[in-house]
Amino acid sequence: MGGADEPLNGANLAFVEGLFASYLDDPTSVSDDWRAYFEGMDRRAVRARDLRGPRYRATSIFNPPGGETASTDPAGASMEFAARQDRVDQLVRAYRVRGHMIAKLDPLGLPREPHPELELDHYELGEAALDESFSARTLGGPAVLTLREILNQLRRTYCGYIGVQFMHIDDIRIKNWLQSRMEKTRNALSLTRDQQLRVLTKLTDAEIFEQFIHKKFLGAKRFSLEGGESLIPLVDLALEEAGDQGIEEAVIAMAHRGRLNVLANVMGKAPAQIFREFADRDPEMHFGGGDVKYHMGFSSDHTTSSGRRVHLSLCFNPSHLEFVNPVLVGRVRAKQDRRGDEARRRVLPILIHGDSAFAGQGIVQETLNLSELEGYRVGGTIHVIVNNQIGFTTPPESARSSYYATDVAKMLQTPILHVNGEQPEAVAAAIKLAMEFRSAFHKDVIIDMYCYRRYGHNEGDDPAFTQPVMYAAIRKRKTVREAYLENLLKLGGVSREEAEEIAVRRRERLDAALSEARGNDYVYAVDTGRGIWQGYVGGRDLDVPPSETALTRDRLSAILKAQTRLPDDFNAHPKISRLLDSRGEMADGEKPLDWGAAEALAFGSLVTEGVRVRLSGQDSGRGTFSHRHCVLHDYKSGRRYIPMNHISKKQGFFEPIDSALSESGVLGFEYGYSLDMPDGLVIWEAQFGDFANGAQVIIDQFIVSSEDKWRRLSGLVMLLPHGFEGQGPEHSSARLERFLGMCAEDNIQVCNLTTPAQLFHCLRRQILRPLRKPLVIMTPKSLLRHPKAVSSLDELATGGFSRSLCDPTVDDPSSIRRILLCTGKIYYELANAKEILEANNVAVHRLEQLYPLDHDELKAQFAEYPDDAHAVWVQEEPENMGAWPFIRLTFGERFIERFSLQGIARSASASPATGSTASHRLEQELLIERAFELA
Repeated sequence: MGGADEPLNGANLAFVEGLFASYLDDPTSVSDDWRAYFEGMDRRAVRARDLRGPRYRATSIFNPPGGETASTDPAGASMEFAARQDRVDQLVRAYRVRGHMIAKLDPLGLPREPHPELELDHYELGEAALDESFSARTLGGPAVLTLREILNQLRRTYCGYIGVQFMHIDDIRIKNWLQSRMEKTRNALSLTRDQQLRVLTKLTDAEIFEQFIHKKFLGAKRFSLEGGESLIPLVDLALEEAGDQGIEEAVIAMAHRGRLNVLANVMGKAPAQIFREFADRDPEMHFGGGDVKYHMGFSSDHTTSSGRRVHLSLCFNPSHLEFVNPVLVGRVRAKQDRRGDEARRRVLPILIHGDSAFAGQGIVQETLNLSELEGYRVGGTIHVIVNNQIGFTTPPESARSSYYATDVAKMLQTPILHVNGEQPEAVAAAIKLAMEFRSAFHKDVIIDMYCYRRYGHNEGDDPAFTQPVMYAAIRKRKTVREAYLENLLKLGGVSREEAEEIAVRRRERLDAALSEARGNDYVYAVDTGRGIWQGYVGGRDLDVPPSETALTRDRLSAILKAQTRLPDDFNAHPKISRLLDSRGEMADGEKPLDWGAAEALAFGSLVTEGVRVRLSGQDSGRGTFSHRHCVLHDYKSGRRYIPMNHISKKQGFFEPIDSALSESGVLGFEYGYSLDMPDGLVIWEAQFGDFANGAQVIIDQFIVSSEDKWRRLSGLVMLLPHGFEGQGPEHSSARLERFLGMCAEDNIQVCNLTTPAQLFHCLRRQILRPLRKPLVIMTPKSLLRHPKAVSSLDELATGGFSRSLCDPTVDDPSSIRRILLCTGKIYYELANAKEILEANNVAVHRLEQLYPLDHDELKAQFAEYPDDAHAVWVQEEPENMGAWPFIRLTFGERFIERFSLQGIARSASASPATGSTASHRLEQELLIERAFELA
């Protein structure tokens, strides 16, 4: 049986009766907690008589209204007490579970329906019971309170301006911590005068900034924060708490609403620069590039009131709202890893969401799901929903099926704090609790700040078209600052003169900044400190010379052999043992290197040079096609062993991660990680290449365009299995055409490699060159074990990466009449057909890097070919897909301005490939035949 603080119910009434009788006979015979429980009963109504005689009688343990005795039987009295106490305990629990349902969250004051589980009648407790005494030990205060006092405490804690959802949490330790914290403080925070002035100042900053822009830049889009100004003191207080917790850096991501306000009043971006961007007087600076001002990022150093410095970063973000979420947490993870912060305590992620987006966009769930996974954990993200209670024009009842916008977050063992955004001190209490929770449990926490949007989706929109009643109420509201100031004036802690002085100083500062921005001699601030990006470049690919990627044969052999050694007590799977034996033979030069061995040498050589290698994706440890096996599992115990981390005593860290079944979330995370790990090899691998289309927003809005829009570099590598092998429409194409269609200004590198040596040199080049561009590799499937898709150790020990590979069988270039241009797997089928047909007048030439192309290199490679030779692009993909549209657009009708050019491909199709293996084989045969017709 439980202790005295366990709810009483019918199942333990007999137990309580026996304890009570023992207590009356001898108080020392029961435990301390039960003795305190019984001692706390109303002593005016309890009169214990001598129980030792055979004619024992006692008066009631309670004195009901009217003073009459309810029972003279102690067992009956205790049962009656236990039953009523049980109903009170149920009521207490109901407030913890349901109190948020009647909390005063809406600043517009729209009424909320009463909840039956929070009514006395539901528990057969009438008004007369309000002055009865009950045990209140679970409330963390006096052991006994009247029901009226219990209800008052519960309503203040759970039904005020903060409503909390936490009873869905299964971890009793977390639940008890939250319950204790909230019930002791009544979910309120007593601010000092200085703290109140700080909140007022931040509200003033937020309000005047918006009003100033509204007046000075009429009709300009700014996505105002008005109605949600409490966001500014909320983030400010989070940073204050972060400084006190020893946090060194905070990374913030948000959509466009309120972003300019955050830039000016949290990040410290100069208002003059913001105003200059509004004026848009420098078009030559952004010709063909850049982004709108409310998508831009920023970084700065913030000093808290206690003098602690916290570095701030605001992530760039496109209009795709929540897709920045995994990017942010990936950046934070990289920053933590750079610091060696395995406890995840020194960098704080803050995500600011909109209510409709949080409920509506699946990337939110993907990111939340990553939060407790070992490869993606960041020690907890502070989520803040700026809840405007409306989408663009869509009301909540049309935007979500759930009661709250935050209900998706109940998948986590974490609290959800709903707070009235018009009550800044309640907001302060919420963020303090959130920060303390994160510090204690290293988990995400959600703050749902109810507010409103004073204007429409943008300032040129009239929201009264679709929400006339809501906006009639909004027009009558005082601003958040005005309402808070009135409250402070009533308390007498702040004078109106002080408040007006703060406002005057803010307006003067903005006036001066506007004058500066309008000057003809205005000079944009230039960030000269590149930090960890010092020494890395973007720009033109060919402007960056190649780096030496080859290694000595002896070193290659040693690195590969080291990966075949296992601990003496490790029981490898029999097939793994054979694989390791085979790798040992490759290391000795007895067998050629296959794809998996060359990849292992690329990774292994880089980690021995101190490079961090992170490989993430579904089944990446083993490899979708069972070719990698970089994470081994003991055949008997299941324990993991990663040979790559045991090559040498001093080496970089190799981190292979089997990811969640997510493309957008995981790719976004790895892209974010690459932004803060320029010296590491960061790889995302798709299970099949076409699955990358589940992350198209990350690819389009971040990976291929970030250098052009935001001048942000990334060295992220994407491995996308690609190749037509009869596996159907969904397992054939990595949509090469989509990547090539987005290629411009040397923004990314796109490769489709054909040899293990090429993979080795390509991956090493990605790190050893100072150029940082995303690298997209169409990786093979059947070539992983193709007998001719092999390389020797010497090919890794000499030379480097080749953007294109000439036909090794051509002895006399002048005899060539047809040049078959191709990329990837189809090369081996063309080469095989050439050999069988003895088509010596045909050259099969591979483009290993499709973008950027080196036209001068190509011209040099074909310099000795006759001008009347005919060039034919051959591909497996339909003619409207694959590389052919890009090749035709790039070269026109003549390849390198010399050879007539045509294409051979499957017929244009809406779907990449047939679902019939037999049809695939027939199509492939016809394709190869056409390539050699009239040769």
